[in-house]
Amino acid sequence: MKKGDIVEALVKRLDFPDKGTAETDDGVSLKVKGVIPGQRVRCRIKRNGTGKKTATLIDVVEKGEIETEAPCPHQERCGGCAYQTLTAEAELKLKEDLVRDLIMPVLETQDVICEWDPPLDSPIRNGYRNKMEFTWGDSFKGGPLALGLHVRGSMYDIETVSECRIIDSDYRRILAAALEVFAPMYERGEVDFYHRVTGDGFLRHLLVRKGASTGEILVDLVTTSGRDSAFFDGFVEKMLALKLDGRIAGILHTVNDSRADTVIDEGTEVLYGVDHFYDELLGLRFRITPFSFFQTNSKSAEILYGKVREYARAVVASHADSGSRKPVIYDLYSGTGTIARILADIADKVAGIELVEEAVEAARTAAAESGADNCFFFAGDVLKLVDDPAVTERVGRPDLIILDPPRDGIHPKALPKIISFGVENIIYISCKPTSLARDLEVFIQNGYRAVRICAINQFPTTRHVETVCLLSKLSEAKHHINVKVDMDELDLTSAEAKATYKEIEEWVQEKYGFHVTNLNIAQVKQKHGIIERENYNKPKSPDSKQPGCPEEKVKAIEDAMRHFQMI
Repeated sequence: MKKGDIVEALVKRLDFPDKGTAETDDGVSLKVKGVIPGQRVRCRIKRNGTGKKTATLIDVVEKGEIETEAPCPHQERCGGCAYQTLTAEAELKLKEDLVRDLIMPVLETQDVICEWDPPLDSPIRNGYRNKMEFTWGDSFKGGPLALGLHVRGSMYDIETVSECRIIDSDYRRILAAALEVFAPMYERGEVDFYHRVTGDGFLRHLLVRKGASTGEILVDLVTTSGRDSAFFDGFVEKMLALKLDGRIAGILHTVNDSRADTVIDEGTEVLYGVDHFYDELLGLRFRITPFSFFQTNSKSAEILYGKVREYARAVVASHADSGSRKPVIYDLYSGTGTIARILADIADKVAGIELVEEAVEAARTAAAESGADNCFFFAGDVLKLVDDPAVTERVGRPDLIILDPPRDGIHPKALPKIISFGVENIIYISCKPTSLARDLEVFIQNGYRAVRICAINQFPTTRHVETVCLLSKLSEAKHHINVKVDMDELDLTSAEAKATYKEIEEWVQEKYGFHVTNLNIAQVKQKHGIIERENYNKPKSPDSKQPGCPEEKVKAIEDAMRHFQMI
């Protein structure tokens, strides 16, 4: 086998986000991106060193057992929905497994068992996105004007996603209408799309946002500079003439002369209507501007934020008996203030810190309109503002911190500042498990322990997954369970060696259809005299309360232990 050879291989496993391990018929292991477990793929050897061997996917010869036919006609070319062929059940399980595989090695360094909540799925699978950034370009070099998403594996070619499944019909109508306006101009040489290499061209992106609850729509055409407002009259007329299910609240033009291949606001003018729209989550109304952060799946966001509220209320309730005041909550990377307002009723004060100024203004306006006068929003970098007197003197030092950082996680220099507050509990919301795993290591090294985690399929049919993690500083807390789980130090009995916690959990899930926790399993093992080691499952303080295992779960776990010949 040498570089350039074409081989067939069976995909054995997947590591987040798309790093597949495949095996050829003669037993050679390859790393291949963009695959799904169980697929038989044809690939070209890219690197054939004595260590890691890598290959580039050519095509799928045979689908895996967990796959079905892709409902989207763009699936073969579009780089957006990698899990289009998976059933909802298979996708949810795969994503939970990917999160577990990343997080569990980190959790093995802590001295408590983390409770894994059952994964939560999005209530809708199609038409869920409330924001799309379409890119102008051509589908191949020298081809006709295209508007859509990048072709898989290409930095330049664009697929016009006129039948995309994760957006609703209004997005598709707006996309088609925009092409109808500018395609003839492109053919006549009157306008060109932006070329990344040369920096020449005019059309860059089309940003569309829509309120899932209100139906209000913002359309923002992003171009380089050089044209006056009158140039866009035809575009505005075309948009307003569309028959849409929703209603256009505003049509905007944003200038972006930056060489970066992202939407950067260097000046926005309103061509029609207003520069914002409204959406609703969990009974609250939010004001959203073109570039402010708001979860892209509104219906699933209610599930996500419901889980955050559940964790936060559990933390507050655990201190209720002490007669303490309501907590001061810091919502870091607060976007339009969604979390801050959702938690306002259980807080004395909430401080939201967000870098995007227009998002902060939107948060302030919405909070004022709803009477959430205990919410305060600050514009600036979390790194600089989190311990700034402008925040701490106005709101107070935090008792609970909520973290919802961007995809790359928390800035390494901001982490020590956050940790230095010494708050007993932190809730970390992550849209990239690798970033969460990295940051968890730092928190654990500084005395925090992950005590509850839940994976949420916020982005169906894509590789992305959201994760919510509750961290506690157990050295100060009395209401959590301190459980030793360092398996390297464990003197396993022959019974314990029969099956792992995960194997028991999966066996119960498959046979009985409900979830059991590591704590449940440990309690049943102790009941049957399978001693794990001193202090295993003992509360750290004598007045801690340890929940018992429900009888139906006891019976299910005992059934699993019999299956694995442990009892």
